[in-house]
Amino acid sequence: MSRHAHIIFDLDGTLIDSAPAILASFVAAFAAAGRVPVRDITADIIGPPLTETLQLLSGSSDPATIDTLAEHFKAAYDGDGLKQTTAYPGVGDMLEQLHRHGIALHIATNKRLAPTLRILDLLGWRTYFDAIYALDMVTPRLPNKATMIGRLLAERGIAADQAAYVGDRLEDGESASANALPFYAATWGYGALTPDALRSGWMHLPTPSANRLMTG
Repeated sequence: MSRHAHIIFDLDGTLIDSAPAILASFVAAFAAAGRVPVRDITADIIGPPLTETLQLLSGSSDPATIDTLAEHFKAAYDGDGLKQTTAYPGVGDMLEQLHRHGIALHIATNKRLAPTLRILDLLGWRTYFDAIYALDMVTPRLPNKATMIGRLLAERGIAADQAAYVGDRLEDGESASANALPFYAATWGYGALTPDALRSGWMHLPTPSANRLMTG
């Protein structure tokens, strides 16, 4: 019997490699806006919500500037850009095995909801997930991932001792801990978490593994 009845996943850098599509769309957004980013557009910027990333890249918090860049990014990414997204090797098999064993799967991601759903459809994964949560699923958007996970648990009636969270960044681990969830650090992606950065109680998941997630 599985240790966890519910497993909640991050998306970017955990289940999918969306770096090529995201980075190309940021480049296109700045070009379309006629602006030069104040720092290099590299994979380490991926993970935070769009607004925060654009503020980092532009060096500005001016709402009009960020709104313009966001619209250009969405046009590039939501068009053909997201079609460059690929699944990490072994992730599809992991999800299929977990689903087959009756474990309820969920997503809690900083990615916007619309492209999240399109990507899941492109990969043929939508039916694996009972719930798909994103910061922009409500207006005003949810303030952070910890709040989003808490809302998912509350709305779905999931007790913390029934679930675990899987992610690739420090924020993911902190958000899991804020909700008293066990945390598995997926270190195969481009996230900033490395094995030596794991905090007490966090578990290392070096490769996609249904067995590891089921047995703890």
